[in-house]
Amino acid sequence: MNGTMWELMLEQQKAAMDQAMTAWRRMLSVPRVVEHARNNQVLMTPHEVVYEEGQLRLLRYRREDRASYVEPMLICYALVNRPYILDLQPPRSVVRQYLTRGFEVYLIDWGIATAADRSLTLKDYVCDQMKNVTDYLIRRSKAARVNLLGYCMGGTMSALFTATFPELVNTLTLMAAPIDFSTKESLLQVWTDEKYFDVDALVDAFGNCPAPFLQYAFQLMKPVQNYYGKYASFYEKMHDDRFVENFFAMEKWTNDNIPVAGETFREFVKCFYQRNELVRGEYRFDMGEEPVDLKRITCPLLLLAAKGDHLVPPSQTLGILPHVGSKETEVMEIDAGHVGLAVSAKAHKAFWPQATAWVAERSTVVAGGSREAVLRGGRRGG
Repeated sequence: MNGTMWELMLEQQKAAMDQAMTAWRRMLSVPRVVEHARNNQVLMTPHEVVYEEGQLRLLRYRREDRASYVEPMLICYALVNRPYILDLQPPRSVVRQYLTRGFEVYLIDWGIATAADRSLTLKDYVCDQMKNVTDYLIRRSKAARVNLLGYCMGGTMSALFTATFPELVNTLTLMAAPIDFSTKESLLQVWTDEKYFDVDALVDAFGNCPAPFLQYAFQLMKPVQNYYGKYASFYEKMHDDRFVENFFAMEKWTNDNIPVAGETFREFVKCFYQRNELVRGEYRFDMGEEPVDLKRITCPLLLLAAKGDHLVPPSQTLGILPHVGSKETEVMEIDAGHVGLAVSAKAHKAFWPQATAWVAERSTVVAGGSREAVLRGGRRGG
């Protein structure tokens, strides 16, 4: 047997041994995997509930020092999932990014819609509950306005709020927010077309939009990745503790879907997905009222978009630009997906520090604030 054959046999033997060792590492990691699954924690930043209304709870995140800016940061998430995706884990927390920047940070947890909530409309959420939360924060902080960030459906709601109460918003940040539904870049826009989807039949039958319906719809947008790919990746990396910890945190959030109030779901699908009423200037909270006018959004506007977003393509968010009255607008995009925009390591390395600095530069520095606080972003005097 010549040398070449020996070398080939040795390489094959080494490859077989490497595969065997990898398999053993996977088997030996099973107890740790079970432990990670059992003890996985999310929403870890210390917080307290400072306001409640119906199912809504307002979370205030605790600071170790005095805030650097007068205007508090109010975060509004969607009604579909739980909001802790914005505070998933310490290294991947949008909440902590704003805390580090020097803001008082508050997060709206809309709670879980019950059968009694089926008749709630967008007007109830935006003009009543969001207004009451904002009024509370203004009294608490003694600020004239708040900085508002809206993510996904919460971004649409935040745009509606700012156009309705422009005097209460200092800056508006829209994060993967569906605003302009004129294109068909997302499967959701196709699936919700009135030719294929009878939203009235769904809401009339169930009252609220069921959580399983929403979860399956989101998962079927990427069936290979959601039903095979992520588990194959998990098998390959189950010996990596950090990967496993991140995996179970995401699984907890992904499977924590909640129902959406029936009338709100009906309204959102019909008025926005099917008729694109907001950018056309036709959307009204109630019949007989004036349409919501996006031109009334005049505060500094920051748009955050993910280039790989399959739920809310960047064009849906950026489509607001021709319709607002803001003289100061900024667009920031990152090569990530809809959820990666909030939790990816890439986003938290550079993207979020820039986004929080943008808000800080347009906020009021607390009187007597340190030079360090000013250098971190605040340019307005206290």
